[in-house]
Amino acid sequence: MIVLSHYQIQPVLQLRDQTLTVEISPDLGISTIEAELNGQGIYFPTGERLNWDAAAEIAENENGCFLIEGGQAQVIQSFSETFQRVYTLYPTQAAPTMLVSGLPMHRIKDTDPWRDTQAKIRALGHFGGRVLDTTTGLGYTAILAAEQAANITTVELDPAAQKIARQNPWSQSLFGSPKIEQIIGDSNDVIETFSAGQFNAIIHDPPMFSLAGELYSLEFYRQAYRVLKPNGRMFHYIGNPESKSGGRMTSGVVRRLKQAGFRDVQMRPKAFGVLALK
Repeated sequence: MIVLSHYQIQPVLQLRDQTLTVEISPDLGISTIEAELNGQGIYFPTGERLNWDAAAEIAENENGCFLIEGGQAQVIQSFSETFQRVYTLYPTQAAPTMLVSGLPMHRIKDTDPWRDTQAKIRALGHFGGRVLDTTTGLGYTAILAAEQAANITTVELDPAAQKIARQNPWSQSLFGSPKIEQIIGDSNDVIETFSAGQFNAIIHDPPMFSLAGELYSLEFYRQAYRVLKPNGRMFHYIGNPESKSGGRMTSGVVRRLKQAGFRDVQMRPKAFGVLALK
């Protein structure tokens, strides 16, 4: 699988009039390989090729990532018939994020999606055992949590979003790790199927309230409390606590978490969320 964005193509495009070997990343910055350039285009050691016109189209598109197959460049995008949403893999200089109807699902200002996810994992503190990731997305949370947990259960609402993850080089461990169990379903419903005390930790990174208000509800928090072991912990991403809307949302979340039974709710402003302890 070769996936490229303007970050990989723009430097190579400047050499289009030359015949030489160059290093290029075929996986959005994870690794590099040597590709051959000539007057016709870019030739990869896998046998794939990309003509210069297609390369120029990628270089001009700063909002998309492209899968290269059969000499064609196809933007990585999926439309959900169920939810009437468009999902697009959006490039950064590191791991890409996913746009949901044009809105990024990770922080990308002054950070990148991988570092954003690392901040959430650090905010959870030390954990092991079994972990529940309530919203799979591109799978970065599950992938990074698996570095210290024994088992990750991750829940994705929309198969159309999972289709994007399958084409994202940074998400491949989501489908290959024996530690990660994937469930397709609504976390608001799926959480009710888990046993009491099943998880050591929960990472709750829901979409914005307007898209998934039920995942901010007292009823959901009570279920989260139920499925946690004693002394379990939950990191809840909310948004920028220093913004007007984020501040209001945070105060409401903290109040409902305490109503649900959590004994201690601690601010984690660097990760844009709170840590709730059972």
